[in-house]
Amino acid sequence: MTGLIYGGQGDRDALSVSSIGKRRKGVAGEYRGSRKVPGMLHILFSFIPWIVYWALSGMGSNLGVVIPLVIAFLLVAPQIRRRDLNLMDAASLVYFSVAFLATYILDLGIFVEESGFLGYTALFIMALFSLAIKRPYTLQASKRDYPEVYWRDRLFLTINSMITAVWATIFLANAAIFLFLDMPSTVILSNALIAFGVAFSAVFPRKAPAYLASKEFRKYDWRVEVDPRKPKGEDEYDVIIVGSGIAGLTSGALLSKRGFKVLVLEQHYLVGGYCSAFNRKGFIFNTGVENVSGLWERGPITHLLRELGLKKDELFVKNRVRFIFRGRSIDASDMEEFVRALSDMYPEEKENIRAFFDEAKKAYEECYREAELYGTPLPAELIAKVLGSRKLADYPAEHPHFYDWMNKTYRQKLDEFFVNEDLKTVLCALLGYLGTEPDKTPASSALTAVVSYYIHGGHFPRGSAQRFADTLKEVIERHGGKVLVRHRVDRILVERGEVRGVRVGDKIFRSPIVIANANAKTTFLELVGEENLDREFVEYIRGLRMSPSSFMVFLGVDMDLSGYPTIIENLDEGYSIVINSNADPSLAPRGKASVTIMTLANYHDFPRRGTREYLEKKRAYAEALIKKAEKVIPGLSQRIVVRDAATPKTFERYTSMPEGAIYAFDQSIDVKRPYFKTPIKGLYLAGASTFPGAGIEAVVISGMICANDICGWKAERSHRAVGLPLAEARSKAA
Repeated sequence: MTGLIYGGQGDRDALSVSSIGKRRKGVAGEYRGSRKVPGMLHILFSFIPWIVYWALSGMGSNLGVVIPLVIAFLLVAPQIRRRDLNLMDAASLVYFSVAFLATYILDLGIFVEESGFLGYTALFIMALFSLAIKRPYTLQASKRDYPEVYWRDRLFLTINSMITAVWATIFLANAAIFLFLDMPSTVILSNALIAFGVAFSAVFPRKAPAYLASKEFRKYDWRVEVDPRKPKGEDEYDVIIVGSGIAGLTSGALLSKRGFKVLVLEQHYLVGGYCSAFNRKGFIFNTGVENVSGLWERGPITHLLRELGLKKDELFVKNRVRFIFRGRSIDASDMEEFVRALSDMYPEEKENIRAFFDEAKKAYEECYREAELYGTPLPAELIAKVLGSRKLADYPAEHPHFYDWMNKTYRQKLDEFFVNEDLKTVLCALLGYLGTEPDKTPASSALTAVVSYYIHGGHFPRGSAQRFADTLKEVIERHGGKVLVRHRVDRILVERGEVRGVRVGDKIFRSPIVIANANAKTTFLELVGEENLDREFVEYIRGLRMSPSSFMVFLGVDMDLSGYPTIIENLDEGYSIVINSNADPSLAPRGKASVTIMTLANYHDFPRRGTREYLEKKRAYAEALIKKAEKVIPGLSQRIVVRDAATPKTFERYTSMPEGAIYAFDQSIDVKRPYFKTPIKGLYLAGASTFPGAGIEAVVISGMICANDICGWKAERSHRAVGLPLAEARSKAA
């Protein structure tokens, strides 16, 4: 779940293996011993020599130079011993040393007579210098109030730079006041500006994270009021959903259950998008969904099923996974088993393996800490909107382990804990679920989409992926919603920047809210139309890179493969085997097996569909994969009853996903997905195009966010908390 809080890529400390345990102390959010003096109070201490200086110099006393020099020395001396020098205190010591020499050695009175102008000019230069070297002088004091996890965060540095810039402006203004004005105006105005600076320094750090995180989002944060109780015409709806992927079905199921009149429109003859299945002579194959996360106690899918009155055990079964690396098999059904297996393989890393998973588990649980409120983690802009600016400001301190993962790549996290490169490779085995390289993968995404499978395990959709999608469809229809397949939306209707409905052929369906569960490029460039969008936004959408696609071989074999685990990840040759019938025997005839072999593939490697070159490429790819799989399952090629295959062009044809991308946009750290709200009022995005990305758990989160936003976050929270009917809950929330 990348993008929960804005944070930059801090420099990674060089760490030896033996130092890892010590480092974890900082990540856990512990403060330095010096934190006994709060940051704001420390800044006030730093002002003491200046206050004494201006007070005594104002009375014409040369002691106004001597006493501040002594105080400045007393402030700096312990800092020198700790090797932790405060820039303002150091500047004070230098200034008053020069003032002492000028006053008592050179017999100059300027530092006493012009104390206001010279003092504030010196402070201005100090503040400006700290900004020039990118170490704002307030940063050191701020570190006393915040755990180490904040310190290298880009937002933390930005806020301190802004605070320092304000103080630099105040110092410059006060220098001008003392240069051009006389008493008592100088005292009144300068003190007023200092008071403003103190207040700004106290309030801004609390408000800034929410402001900065929400600044762009606020342009799109419109509100469309819909009254589910208001009578509607035959082709008029509260909400229309374009596309029936799991995100769209999730939104539709929740909204239907909460009383909204919902219409789902799907171009294909099946619902589900990538979460679907097909039957060949009694062998059932999923089209991509094999290992589902988010089904632990506080997982989003668990929350969704609970709200819809569905039972997890009737829809999902836990997978058993085997990893093959360097010709060696690693079987794991839970974290403890996986840790033991890795410790046996890499005994020299045993302590680090345990430390890594202990921290990962803490980080993962922190990510879902607020999920009990709305069923999902939230991105930064929604934390600020729904939970408040203080919650966003406190997020790193309340989620120190997860926040540390948010500001690093997966490669950096692995390097922090491990030396053995083979072990790191094993822990990247499931990065195919993101389609990214370790050094381009946000560590937080790896945590929620990869490491989570080691912690809580993954699940296979019982009865096939199609059954899960069909179950959500049935919930929509049971609560009065409508799902129409073979209904390809040709246009999302927009008038004066607001949604009015959709057009399918020559038929119009009206609604003030449309949820687009289609790729963002398709949504904006084809269905909305560039003429309804800002040029800069259109260029941004055009520039988004697509994710990799996949090549799959579907085999029905006359073999009993029940002795194998459900999923086999072969790291040596870069492919996966899924024995669907091991998770659910009903997916193949008795004594036979349904097998899927898959690998990542490049869309542009395949010629145009239907050409001889395309068919030859498809056949060659399939045979190569079968040959590789046969090394793991001997005799596989001799027992094939049913064979089919899917290329990136196949996925593009059936889902209208550009380039057949299986994760929508590239999920690397430098790609920013569009918000779930769009520049068109009333138009939502749901699915892999937006937060938090691809995968069943992720798109369920996306769908739930859309539903909660349409309902009104406070109303939905009240509704679930006290079990009130929706209309009554909305009334009470208002």
